[in-house]
Amino acid sequence: MIRTTLAVLVVVALAVLVIALRGEPGSADLTWLGWDVRTTAAAAVLIGLFGSLAATVFWRSFIWVVEAPRRAARALAESRRRQAGEALARGFLAAAGGDGLEARRQAQRASGLGDEAPALVRLLNAQAAEAAGDAAAARAAYAAMLGFPEMRLVAHRALMLAAQGEGDAAEAGRHAAAAYALARTAPWAWRAVLDARLAAGDWREALELMAGALERRIVSPLVAERARAALLTASAATAASTAASSSGAAGDERARQGALDDAQAAAKLRPDFAPAAVVAARLLAADGRLARAAQVIETAWKAAPHPALWLAYRDLRTDETPRERAARLASFAAFNPDPRESRILMVEQALIAGDATGARAACAALEAEPLTRRLAGLRARVAAQLGQRDEARAFIVRAAAAPAEPDWSDLDPEGDAFAYAPADWARIAAVYAETGELAHPRYERRERSISDVPELPAAYAESSPFIGALELAAPPLDDGDFGEDVMAGLEAAPPPAPPRPRRAFGARAKGR
Repeated sequence: MIRTTLAVLVVVALAVLVIALRGEPGSADLTWLGWDVRTTAAAAVLIGLFGSLAATVFWRSFIWVVEAPRRAARALAESRRRQAGEALARGFLAAAGGDGLEARRQAQRASGLGDEAPALVRLLNAQAAEAAGDAAAARAAYAAMLGFPEMRLVAHRALMLAAQGEGDAAEAGRHAAAAYALARTAPWAWRAVLDARLAAGDWREALELMAGALERRIVSPLVAERARAALLTASAATAASTAASSSGAAGDERARQGALDDAQAAAKLRPDFAPAAVVAARLLAADGRLARAAQVIETAWKAAPHPALWLAYRDLRTDETPRERAARLASFAAFNPDPRESRILMVEQALIAGDATGARAACAALEAEPLTRRLAGLRARVAAQLGQRDEARAFIVRAAAAPAEPDWSDLDPEGDAFAYAPADWARIAAVYAETGELAHPRYERRERSISDVPELPAAYAESSPFIGALELAAPPLDDGDFGEDVMAGLEAAPPPAPPRPRRAFGARAKGR
């Protein structure tokens, strides 16, 4: 404003000066209190302009002197605010660096310099206590922050993390739920509530949380789709298990139907999720809908072959000969012949049909695959069926040192595939939703799984010429006593125990 006024005055003065220099000065008369002043118009204008300027300067100087105390107070407040900001910045940096004592000192300094940022001072006090290792003080500081609406979300998050660190799941869940109610767009609050629902086995609530997260764009559509498929499968498996163990009332029948609907929806949503297809097929088979069950498994096999799929497909029928079963499995493998699991199935179906030569030929397609315990056992079975017992024993020895396969080792030999507890389903749902891959709870816990290594005698009792010579009462050794001891030991040795029968996949499967 002052600059604009000065510019106008300069322009007016120049205009008057130009008029005066052109010889048209004009005239101006002023009579006041006995004074009679006569001058040119240009001089009068210039005098008026400079008089106004002098008056303005005098007035501004007066105002500046009058407001000096207030200006000094503002400068002092600004200086204290700047120092408080610097103290807060240093305090947060110290807390982030783990220097609790320095963070507390800076927090006290910031608190003494002013109350312009009380929320930040409270937060710094809490974080300084955390950095100093004073959990009780930190918890008290955060609890005090719950009384301020703008600080409740931060306080709930910190108290939730503290409760999780102490193993108090109920308290952590309470704070997570409160935080999610305050801010439904906070990913950490949503995830904490979801984890609590998964831990409790509340699949319906977890499905609603996932739907809400998709609406608010907390998760991508792909993650939401995978999570929905896994949660529907978990709900179906849990409901089916509960209904199977009950007395068979009308409510249980509705639960079984609801489980079947959930499993079919999951299998349709994500055909590559093997547990959904297996659970759906098992429920369909129990309902007498074998053709539909086979269709669900075939669709899943086309999307992503898994050993549980062909085992479930194998057990759909129990009234067929081995050759018929082998032909059906070969047709099943042809739906998706290139993956590794399909090539393994071709070996399995040849073994079922008793075609040792065909099994050996099918094994040629697995030569480039890394040797696992399952593959070593499979090759041992092929060699045993061909009568090559030494080669079979060699593969059995190699199987002992070979790594296990998670997909195979995670199958329960005593019951249905994917017969998991709620905690296992929660882990599977979380991992599959985030990565699109299956978790393997039984494999990770090193629990007993299906054995695919044949049981052959470890000694060469049936093929050693030396033992055979002794059995034929050959001439004794040079040391007759030692020869008699060997004979006595062989005569007293108990016969080898027969191999244990292998349990077929699925505890209730028959006719294998």
